[in-house]
Amino acid sequence: MSATVRPADPAGEFDVPPLGGGRNLRQRVADVLRAAVIADRMRPGHVYSAPALAQRFGVSATPVREALLDLCNEGLVEPVRNKGFRVVEPSGKQLDDLTRLRTLIEVPTVAGLAADVRDATRDAVNGLRPVARDLVRAARDRDLVAFRDLDHAFHLSLLALAGNPVLVEIAGNLRARSRRTRRTGLDHDGLIASAQEHEAVLDHVLREDQAAVVELMTRHISRLRDVRAGGSGHS
Repeated sequence: MSATVRPADPAGEFDVPPLGGGRNLRQRVADVLRAAVIADRMRPGHVYSAPALAQRFGVSATPVREALLDLCNEGLVEPVRNKGFRVVEPSGKQLDDLTRLRTLIEVPTVAGLAADVRDATRDAVNGLRPVARDLVRAARDRDLVAFRDLDHAFHLSLLALAGNPVLVEIAGNLRARSRRTRRTGLDHDGLIASAQEHEAVLDHVLREDQAAVVELMTRHISRLRDVRAGGSGHS
């Protein structure tokens, strides 16, 4: 986390799309702000005030402030006393720590699914193939926000098959704390290759090949460290 406070400037501004309907206002505002952080339209180190953002959204400050607090819980922003909320850039050590924790939790859990695949598990695993293929399309289109949403849904849905909701909650929190993705320096071929690994993981699970699951999942999660630092790949 940077200790420097830089106010938002024109270069840090972002378009505010229509909020639409169907869900509560707090959630809709959070979706827009989250996408802006993920795509670097809200800049790391800059402080954004809830009242100023609310004016741009055309809503009261309360749902905006609540949405920003949700993003605090996800590790995307942090409160700055009497100023607003600063966009967080995870440090190299934080990324390393998050990668290690995800590896400890996710790799043995997914490998465990491959230990004895029953019909119900097989159907559930195959049910994730459309998400895996949408990930490849999003990678090819360089749609990082869609990629992030699909990637998040894929991994948590796969982990949920182990039947441990507490583990899924912990894994979701770890992923939320490290899911900012730089656009600058992103290797497009690497992103596509990483997207294709999702369906390969499903194949290994269905073949009950635990060793292959461990090898691929470990490599897949390790891409987290590189991509969050502006390298190639994603997880």
